[in-house]
Amino acid sequence: MLGSCGALALLGAGLLAAPAQQAGAATPGSGTLDADHKSVTWQSPTYASGTVGDPKDCPSAADDPDGKTCDRFDLNVSVPDGYWDDNPEGGVPISIAWAKQPSDDFDLYVYDDAGKQVASSAGTADPEATVIPKANGTYHVVVVPYDVHDNSFVGKAYLPETTDAGNLTSFAGEDGSYTFAAGDLKAKADFLKGGQLRLRADPSGTFTDPAGQQIVREQPAVDPHTTSFDAGAYYGIRSSSAVLRVYKKPLRFGLYKADNKTRVWQEDKPLRWSTGGMRQSLERGADEQFFGGGEQNGSFAHRDKTVYVANNTNWNEGGYPNSQPFYLSSAGYGVYRNTFAPGVYDFGPSVHTGQQERRLDAYYFLGDAKRVIGDYTSLVGKPFMPPVYGLEPGDADCYLHNANQGERHTLDSLKVADGYVENRMPLGWMLVNDGYGCGYENLAETAKGLQDRGAQLGLWTQDGIDKLADQVKAGQRVAKLDVAWVGNGYGMALDACDKAKAGIEDNSDARGFVWMPVSWAGAQRCAVLWSGDQKLSWDFIRWQIPTYAGATLSGIAYNTGDIGSIYSHDAKMYARDLQAKTFLPAVMTMDGWARDITTGQKINQQPWVDGEPYTSINRKYLQLRERLMPYLYTLAKQASQTGVGSIRPLWLEYPEDANTLGAQAKYEYLAGDDFLVAPVYKDSETRDGIYLPKGTWTDYWTGKQYKGPTTIDGYHAPLDTLPLFVKAGAIVPMWPQGTTSWKTRDKDRLGWDVYAAQPGRHAYTLYEDDGVTRAFAKGAAATQRVTSDTDRTGTTLNVGASKGSYDGKVSERAYTFTVHGGAAPHRVTLNGRPLAAGSWSYDGKTGVTTVRTPSLSTSRPFEVRLS
Repeated sequence: MLGSCGALALLGAGLLAAPAQQAGAATPGSGTLDADHKSVTWQSPTYASGTVGDPKDCPSAADDPDGKTCDRFDLNVSVPDGYWDDNPEGGVPISIAWAKQPSDDFDLYVYDDAGKQVASSAGTADPEATVIPKANGTYHVVVVPYDVHDNSFVGKAYLPETTDAGNLTSFAGEDGSYTFAAGDLKAKADFLKGGQLRLRADPSGTFTDPAGQQIVREQPAVDPHTTSFDAGAYYGIRSSSAVLRVYKKPLRFGLYKADNKTRVWQEDKPLRWSTGGMRQSLERGADEQFFGGGEQNGSFAHRDKTVYVANNTNWNEGGYPNSQPFYLSSAGYGVYRNTFAPGVYDFGPSVHTGQQERRLDAYYFLGDAKRVIGDYTSLVGKPFMPPVYGLEPGDADCYLHNANQGERHTLDSLKVADGYVENRMPLGWMLVNDGYGCGYENLAETAKGLQDRGAQLGLWTQDGIDKLADQVKAGQRVAKLDVAWVGNGYGMALDACDKAKAGIEDNSDARGFVWMPVSWAGAQRCAVLWSGDQKLSWDFIRWQIPTYAGATLSGIAYNTGDIGSIYSHDAKMYARDLQAKTFLPAVMTMDGWARDITTGQKINQQPWVDGEPYTSINRKYLQLRERLMPYLYTLAKQASQTGVGSIRPLWLEYPEDANTLGAQAKYEYLAGDDFLVAPVYKDSETRDGIYLPKGTWTDYWTGKQYKGPTTIDGYHAPLDTLPLFVKAGAIVPMWPQGTTSWKTRDKDRLGWDVYAAQPGRHAYTLYEDDGVTRAFAKGAAATQRVTSDTDRTGTTLNVGASKGSYDGKVSERAYTFTVHGGAAPHRVTLNGRPLAAGSWSYDGKTGVTTVRTPSLSTSRPFEVRLS
């Protein structure tokens, strides 16, 4: 520690008491954790005010001997090999607690002896707390007094010690609820309707629920239809879908299917708890794979990996800013830990999952992956239904009092919006005050100006959400939460998310549309999550691919990152990153912070700033995204009903294909189940290792067909080409060519892109509503079903009547069908009558037949036949 007022306080027997540091010394105070010293504390200096905002700005220890700028403390940890392998807390817990003023903000950072940051807690929590994973060696603790007022803190670290559950001492229960004991440990199992199980355990003997109704807002009802039996070595509790085994010596649990033979999961060791944690240990299946944990940057499959679930502001690969205490197993189950406590999930040969609290509160869901995701999101909240403009690109910048851009005014944002219009690029919303200390002016006038240009007003406010009502009444429709709002994450983040969404909806007829980082379980019900502030590199593009696909496996339907990152810009990387994100459910650019990688000069991030050929390439993909809006919007509706988002790892649709877990498939994703996207994430015009699973896949650009499973190497992908493939049987709704806004689109025309190369019947149901209000929740919506039947004689397209109504629904529209595959038809008919000459054409180069119908009633079905 730096500072003459520091000393080590005794905390328990055997604690090392280091001498207080002498004034003027250049060596931080220190403490040891080992077999003889189980805990250590230290006292910081008192800070009259905040000093710096980042540990990089801290002077060296020699230049700051009294700790007047940053506090430092060296922690020496010495534990035997394997000490952390089965410890619930997974490392050394370390925290700092304020002496007074809980609204103050000290930020905690921990570095290993090589200078690598290994842990941090940099929200607005009191205390700030984190864990040094698998700690062994010397660590350097740096505390930044970010925003303080005549305040100090006490630092604490300890070695967690463990206790295991003993033999079963009692068993009782009926009607779906059962209790057990093993000495002081009390446990309870509740069988819930829908085939779920809630298992709780606490060595204090008392069941608590610290999360209350903040995550699980309504507890599922208990299913009373259960029976119990004594099998000798264990008690069994049978429901209609599963059997829970309660082993006697020692107390352990196992969950089996209804036959009581097929294992779902089985504890290989009893529950273990420590000073501040509890873990469950499970046998791992020979081929069992694990997913989930929320957003895990750079990863979607976790076998043989350790996953951290906690508040984290590491925006790069390996970070977990939007993690969730949930995981999914290929063995046919998922588990959600009902807590705000951080966790460590080790998916090694013996699976250890633990949270940093001395209690177990776990919900188990049975079924395939999609059912488990659905059941989990039914518990914590289904993904919200966004407004259609929320799926269009967004643009964020600070206009008023922007130190990076020079003095500007909020109305200057309209000039940028004009740039999107002039460059024929879609823009759904603009954040006009993104930046700490950046305010706004002329709010209603700005909102009206953006609406006139087809966009909605978004705001970020550093000092909270109390102004949201007035801002929404002035025209705000998008709210961006940042670290200043979500604080230490966990419950504070979820509370801010719910309140921000409600703030928009309580003061307008609009749907709440919220963006946030550093979230927790349940955030999918109220926000788009984004992976934080990053610098641009080819690696940045690469690791985001499995990040967003993997988040879907935790029910996170809207997960994204800034196009081209926030701090750096390169024309080629920007174009490739935009391509990679074309199919993501939400995208935005973050302006005003970036510098060109080559020149170091300040540069904005709008998609036209680099000139040609980049402007045309970026326009190509933004307009493609806009054309696909009815497809993306339907996927959003499906996500709100099923919990399954649109961006998916291949494994989710092809779980029996082991190659979908391989290194090649890791860097591609499915958009829905029809599009396979394999972004280019290197400085290359060639993409290798594109894995196509079973089925027939059509190259979107050339029409070339591939029979899967197969791997494509040497795919030619110049800068204007995103490797993109469409599954046989796909039926894709599209807005007309050249559409740049949901507001100005031609509602009297709709396209259907049909991939009918293979014999068989396929179907698709389009979802439509007014796109902006909450009337859809009361049934103001319509669906239209399209089927495609292909055989040796041709293809028949049946378009059903549009069922349902909503404000703005058209009574008739013309349709354009682009039918891929097959030879040129000899005859094309509409409801059995030949179409007029010029109403259809065939392109022999691509094998696409284009059919244009006259305007037809949306209330009546019709048939198009290609013979």
